[in-house]
Amino acid sequence: MNKPIKTFFIILVILSLVPGYLLFKWVFQPKKELNILILDKTVPTFLRENHRSFNWILTHEKYVKPDKKRYNYIKDYFGFFPLKPQRSKQYEIKRIRLSKVIELADSFDMAYFTDTYGVYFNDWYKGNNRTRRSRKIYGGTNNNDYLFLKEMKNRKKLFIGEYDILAYPTDLLERTKTENLFDLKWTEWLGKYFSSLDSIKNPELPKWIMDIYRKQYHKPWTFKHGGIVFVSFNNSVVVLEDKKDLDFEVPYIYTTEYGQKKFGLPYKVAFPSWFEVVDPGNNKVVSFFKIHVNDMGDSILTSNSIPNQFPAVLESSTEYPHFYFAGNFANNPIYMRSAYFSGYEKFCQKIGVPFLQKKRYFYWHFYQPLMTHILDQYYAERKGGK
Repeated sequence: MNKPIKTFFIILVILSLVPGYLLFKWVFQPKKELNILILDKTVPTFLRENHRSFNWILTHEKYVKPDKKRYNYIKDYFGFFPLKPQRSKQYEIKRIRLSKVIELADSFDMAYFTDTYGVYFNDWYKGNNRTRRSRKIYGGTNNNDYLFLKEMKNRKKLFIGEYDILAYPTDLLERTKTENLFDLKWTEWLGKYFSSLDSIKNPELPKWIMDIYRKQYHKPWTFKHGGIVFVSFNNSVVVLEDKKDLDFEVPYIYTTEYGQKKFGLPYKVAFPSWFEVVDPGNNKVVSFFKIHVNDMGDSILTSNSIPNQFPAVLESSTEYPHFYFAGNFANNPIYMRSAYFSGYEKFCQKIGVPFLQKKRYFYWHFYQPLMTHILDQYYAERKGGK
């Protein structure tokens, strides 16, 4: 056997042994018991994309339920449950009921509301244009959800809220009460980066946004490049187009020195998904969004009272532990089976390509370390307090 072939076989053997070693290492990691209520009302498919990436972290870090079993992203959450077979269009809803609020707050150690936007007719029933707005089937943060979080706060238990639990279709009263609970204020502006604003080239561009734009400005939608679209609660649209209004087409999240040290976050990372503009109140700003506008873009934002810099991650500055993520952080593409390999996240952080795979890069460099540090620190505090 010549030397090149021998080297090839040695490398092949090493590569085949590494996954087994990483799996073996994961199996013998100690389990960490933490009872977590996950709420996800936006589950229009069996992929459960708005909370499965959080479950990846729970599995990878060996967080388990009180019965010592692993969290199952298919069934261990509250919200919308699609039922098989998919063609039947049957579903169930697991709600936080008023009669159970105290019991749930007593039994759960923490809560994470990943998404309350909900499921809509065009999402659920195939054959319709899913980029158009349609009738709600189920969604919105309701009074029972708020009362549960309030009881969690009274017990000084950790609760985490994420983008859109304040926005449509949540009613104004529930929104205001939830804002007060988190000590923040939503400005009623949402935004998102689109790699192309060309309606022909990008079928994912929501048609309802273009309809609002035409009605508001009385002119056609003619954008061709990538850019950022802001949408207000009162149905106003503001468009910032790359090469015209922006120095960088993608919004960036910048992390403070405090956030870098405490949560192991990078100084900056691109964020390609939906976000909201919020006022931080008295919370600590761990990270913040920045829209890199030129003079033209700055004048557009100023005329619409939209700042070019606003919070992305907020942490409570009081004794009541909570976080708020002002972006659609949890919705990330992830393969659940990879959670069983110790150190897998380090491998992904090394090979990540920030420009070509923005969502995957964001997950491994920002969301995964942020959530892992939050869980580990909270678990250590609760374990130490027992």
